[in-house]
Amino acid sequence: MTPFFAVLAAAYIFGIFFFADSSVVSRISEFNPYSLLHIPLYGLLTALLLLTFIPKPGTNLGLRYQVAAWIAVAVGVLDEYHQSFIPSRDGSVTDVLLDLLGTGLVVLLAWRVPPHRWMIPFEKLRGSVAKSRENKD
Repeated sequence: MTPFFAVLAAAYIFGIFFFADSSVVSRISEFNPYSLLHIPLYGLLTALLLLTFIPKPGTNLGLRYQVAAWIAVAVGVLDEYHQSFIPSRDGSVTDVLLDLLGTGLVVLLAWRVPPHRWMIPFEKLRGSVAKSRENKD
């Protein structure tokens, strides 16, 4: 498990629930009549979860993909359930289906480009940060 991405994914999930009743979401929904922003919202969540459960090359990716996808879908279902209790919002099966679509698209992309390859830019960044720390010492 990658702690950085675990914290980022947890913060992202918290943000989804915390901002469900915010005025910002209400303003965004005016420009989002078909709730299509659910696709990239849950696609990004799925990507963060995949990066959280990132394996080393050569390990079984299937289980990790399933865990990440099921967590993202569970968050989507729970969020819609949560929204059904907010007076200005409503829960929608269509939104859950759009969440599934975003999750599925990222999982399909991940099958083509495994998540351990997504980490290459971060590894280069981590290496440059370590070198700059050494130079300061």
